Order: sequence, then structure tokens, then C-alpha cells
Amino acid sequence: MSDTTPTQASGIDTAAIRAAAQNLSDGPVTAGYKGDREAVLKMLNDALATELVCINRYKRHYYTVSGKNNAAIKAEFLEHAGEEEKHADWLAERIVQLNGTPDYNPATLHERSHAEYDDSLEVQSMVRANLIAERVAIEAYRQMIERIADTDPVTTQLLVKIMAEEEEHADDMRDLLE
Repeated sequence: MSDTTPTQASGIDTAAIRAAAQNLSDGPVTAGYKGDREAVLKMLNDALATELVCINRYKRHYYTVSGKNNAAIKAEFLEHAGEEEKHADWLAERIVQLNGTPDYNPATLHERSHAEYDDSLEVQSMVRANLIAERVAIEAYRQMIERIADTDPVTTQLLVKIMAEEEEHADDMRDLLE
């Protein structure tokens, strides 16, 4: 086959591969990207808002819980806050990779977040609020994964990875309910 053949016998579109060498300012987003980039960026920024609200809720709960009998719950809250921060970092990084801007605006976090902030003072109310928020996040990620599907496999893999950790968080919170 000659170099001018657009598709090789292996089924690879060499013209598309060569086109990927153009528009370097687009970074990893090539002309072959199949996702609705603006819709994906909106979903990712809403997920980022959710993670930021969850960090704040878990941190507040961590600092509010006291007493020897609550040491394990307090530690769990801190661990989850750290993992939610990791999720936020991953989401922000993916947003930038897709040529978007992560939205950290505190004025709009609550309206963009899928989960709620909680200012409970009673430990079991905190645990319940965190379980609810984890379940909400799991469903939000499930829907995003379903919507994006194979149009953006990298984002889909990221969302699956985060959702798996959110399921672990929900399991932990369920175990802490009395």
C-alpha cells in the first residue's frame, strides 16, 4: 500500500493520524475526539463542585466530632476528605486536558454540586449525611458514565475509578450507622 492510502489494511486511518499532528494548541484533544466536549466539561465541572462540597462536609465533620468513642469515625471522615480531594484533583486535571477551565468559584459550588453540605452536630446524623452524599455521587457518576460511554474513553475510565471509590465510601458510612 502506498503512503497516500487513507486507510491501511489494519483498519487504521492514517490520514486521521497525520491530522492529529496538527493543531498542537489543542493538546490531547484531536479531531478524532467523539465526545460532546462542552457537555463533558459541564459534567466534569459539576462533579468537581460535588467533590469540593464533599471535602468541606467531611472536613467539617472531622473537626466537629469529639470524644474517645468517636475516634474511628473521626479518622474515617478525614480519610474520605483526602480521597475526595484526590477526586477533585483528577477531575480538574481532566478538565484542563479537554481544554476547559476548572470552576472553583465558591459562590456557585452549592448550586452546581450534586451533593449537599451538612452542618449536623450529632455523629450519626453526620454519618447519615455522608452516606446520602456518597449515594448521590455514585448515581451522578453512573449517569455521566452512561452518557459519555465510549465517546471519551479516558473520561469514562476516570469516572469509573472515582465511582468505585465512592462506593467504598458508601460502604464505610453504612458500616458506621448504628
